[in-house]
Amino acid sequence: QVQLVESGGGEVQAGGSLRLACEFTSEQTFDAYAVAWFRRTPGRERELVAAISWSGSNTHYADFVKGRFIISRDNAKGTLFLQMNRLQPEDTAIYLCAATWAHSDNAETHLYYRYWGQGTQVTVSS
Repeated sequence: QVQLVESGGGEVQAGGSLRLACEFTSEQTFDAYAVAWFRRTPGRERELVAAISWSGSNTHYADFVKGRFIISRDNAKGTLFLQMNRLQPEDTAIYLCAATWAHSDNAETHLYYRYWGQGTQVTVSS
């Protein structure tokens, strides 16, 4: 069983920054999993924000966050991060972390992750 708990959300003005964290708990080690950040807003489907491979060597970003967000992981501490810079009102969403078994050292860009956190709210005001 895998548990994922997000933190770091909040309200920030446009142009500001936030750093999200996701703590991983399981009998398996964190580096057995590829992980990612997704976001969800009312009326829109869940969308992939950024993904990272089990080693951290490979990453993938959605076009709408490229150059602004950075995904990283600390396998020793079992924690996933998302540094969000130059936030805009359209970034307002619930941000969720997700994990899935790593079959290779690729960032998994599909939506069918096996485990999900509850999410943390990010609100960007103009």
